[in-house]
Amino acid sequence: MANDTIPEIRIQAEDFDISAEIAKLTEGRGDIGAVVTFSGLCRDESGTLEALELEHYPGMAGAEIQRFAKEAIERWDLCGLVAIHRYGKIKPGENIVLVIAASSHRQAAFDGANFLMDYLKTHAPFWKKEHLIGGSTGEWVAAKDDDDNALSKWED
Repeated sequence: MANDTIPEIRIQAEDFDISAEIAKLTEGRGDIGAVVTFSGLCRDESGTLEALELEHYPGMAGAEIQRFAKEAIERWDLCGLVAIHRYGKIKPGENIVLVIAASSHRQAAFDGANFLMDYLKTHAPFWKKEHLIGGSTGEWVAAKDDDDNALSKWED
């Protein structure tokens, strides 16, 4: 039987409220026994970073995240899944990404959130550019081998 849960995917410049997002997902839902969240913040890179600029292809980024979110829902029978990814200039300490996975049991929520976050780190069409303290612009941030290795554990 197919899971008819529809993931909520948002790509936005505005910040988000983690508690409000969890409450919205779980309100009135007796089928949810576990909620796992991951929130990613902008690091200051040892005091050198003024902001991280994130760019994306509108439409394409959302569609790609939706595709992998649906896979997570089917694979772990999730009751709910939210993914919010910000774009624009984000300062150290600010939110970048939020993944909330809800299920009847904890392991499915952990696995669903972990899978989607590993996907976001490796395949979601976002590009990051560093803006350094002092006004200079750093390089575009390259993907890390560790992120690719993390994703490989989900391959069948």
